[in-house]
Amino acid sequence: MATTNPATDNASSNLPNDLDTIDLSEYDPEQSRLMSERCIIVTPQDKAIGALDKKTCHLMTNINKGLLHRAFSAFVFHPQTGKLLMQQRASEKITFPDMWTNTCCSHPLDDFEEEKIEKDQLGVRVAATRKLEHELGIPPSQAPSDSFQYLTRIHYLAPSDGVWGEHEVDYILFITSDVTVTPNENEIRDYKWVDKKELQDMFTGEGNSFTPWFKLIARDYLFEWWDVLLSKKNAETGLYDAQYALKGVVDGSKVVSMV
Repeated sequence: MATTNPATDNASSNLPNDLDTIDLSEYDPEQSRLMSERCIIVTPQDKAIGALDKKTCHLMTNINKGLLHRAFSAFVFHPQTGKLLMQQRASEKITFPDMWTNTCCSHPLDDFEEEKIEKDQLGVRVAATRKLEHELGIPPSQAPSDSFQYLTRIHYLAPSDGVWGEHEVDYILFITSDVTVTPNENEIRDYKWVDKKELQDMFTGEGNSFTPWFKLIARDYLFEWWDVLLSKKNAETGLYDAQYALKGVVDGSKVVSMV
């Protein structure tokens, strides 16, 4: 494993020195290409301090040096049934392949100016719309950026296979929408809509593995917030509505540390 100096492509003195890199030739070509996208590097308080490619950000040797980036976890619920859309990550994925997780987990990118906007979490909302289309084929009109309900941010660290891992400030977004799913098979192996009991059965059943961030969110937040969502429908539409039910339920002003 070679090293590279981040100062050559980022002027911030707050980034760790002598970050590692790795050859991706043994991995899926499309997933390797996506590793060149640039994540937003942040402090534990979610202050943006620079940008580096995904490959650099997800190597455990760099994570162990303190490298931390911004991410989001989107949860899509059906407005009539209240079920959650789950995905199983594709075998081609470099990190956490074949694991079940929430609807979409990814990153706002430094490559797009709008995704760097922090006011009202606009950047992560725009990124969520983009990635829902990329991974699940969900049209942006069915998951517009202004339809997400932001809840909180969590700071967590999780190894994948010894080489790769995650170290993120992760924005949790809920949305209710009757979406059309056309999965990208390079991203997603399977998907399903589940109610609370079906998800709990997945957790206790044999043969299922789950991403670490999803397990953390499910353990500490998901079922409580899901109950709130199901407890009151929008009075005008008669449908479940994340923004209607969950606005103001959580103080998301500070990052919650799970490290």
